[in-house]
Amino acid sequence: MKDCPDFHRVPGAGASAGRHLALAWVLGSLSAFGPLATDMYLPAFPKMAGEFGVGQGRIQLTLSVFLLGLAVGQLLWGSWSDRVGRRLPLLAGFGLFVLASAWCAATSSDTLLILARFLMGFGGSAGVVVSRAIVRDLFEAREAARFFSLMMIVGGIAPIVGPFLGNLLLAHGSWRLIFGVLSGLGVLCWGMVWCGVPETLLRGHRLRGRVSSVLGSYGRVLADRHFMALTLVLGCMSGVLFSYIASSPFVFMKIHGVPEACFGLMFAMNGVGFYAGGQANAYLLRRFSEERLLRYGAAFNAVAVLLLVVCTWMGWGGFAVFFGLLFASLATLSFVFPNATALAMKPFAAEAGSASATLGIFQFVAGAAGGALAGVWGDETALPVTLQIAAFALAGNLLLFVFTWKRRA
Repeated sequence: MKDCPDFHRVPGAGASAGRHLALAWVLGSLSAFGPLATDMYLPAFPKMAGEFGVGQGRIQLTLSVFLLGLAVGQLLWGSWSDRVGRRLPLLAGFGLFVLASAWCAATSSDTLLILARFLMGFGGSAGVVVSRAIVRDLFEAREAARFFSLMMIVGGIAPIVGPFLGNLLLAHGSWRLIFGVLSGLGVLCWGMVWCGVPETLLRGHRLRGRVSSVLGSYGRVLADRHFMALTLVLGCMSGVLFSYIASSPFVFMKIHGVPEACFGLMFAMNGVGFYAGGQANAYLLRRFSEERLLRYGAAFNAVAVLLLVVCTWMGWGGFAVFFGLLFASLATLSFVFPNATALAMKPFAAEAGSASATLGIFQFVAGAAGGALAGVWGDETALPVTLQIAAFALAGNLLLFVFTWKRRA
């Protein structure tokens, strides 16, 4: 598919707006593939640990290295997409994802499974980083924030259907079937890119030169204090999200006694909160600035996680209160991710791929750290992991407060 200058026009009524809406659904699906590959096999954690004869920490490591692959891969895909355009990195990344998923389904070694999960993350990161760069190619800050919110709404379907689909597949086969299905879905995404994603980075806007020019683009991104402050905020909030994702199978099923068949429903309900928050953010952007919604979302998130720690520590309310506060803390993240991303990428039209990659690296490295730490605490009590979630949330709020104060000074 050739370059499509029409996509660079401001969307209005009619065909142009319809094409942008269709593109939002496609890009949302591509960016959601990472969360789907994360969530879909969560119900299988106990069975995988039993089959390989290892502890929960070893199985949670497959999640951490997947997130690490998502982070590291963005270095390649982001800079490459600034040089050759957006479509080729997407096609290459999803091709690698398909092969790595098939390897996961076939392996009989937990060590090889960990390696294959890293390659899955490395390939799947192309969808995350390049989809953000495409949005920056097309929109400025507020419109970009709305577009990111729409993508988040689409992406919110992944955590809703992921555990449900995982449980359904486990009922009819082993955990290996989950990775076989992921491989097939990767083929579907490859076809969506081939048929439905235009080239949004025109040839005249691509970076030229040697490796030094690529390093220079990363240098310009990293030297921007505004960008780095928001990137660190996003990293901390990703720590909140992935600490929850990594610990949820053991906290829900082992500590609180949630039946395996109900785990997908509980996880899906939190996905609904994430989805609803994205819709609310997109609506409120018509009246409020991205920065204001970002500040309020982060502050409400801090309140929710602090209450979560207190109630877990004191044993108040049991699982119902625990789950309700967890729902609130995750829903408020929907006001943080799209607005912080749009504000951070606003100054970088020429280096959108590099900026997107840098954002993703910090997010998924923090997510990998959160997932790995969640496996250290054991499965006797939920208090350590709630303290970990609170530490990430409070660090993000502190960074955002300092960033806002310096901008006003």
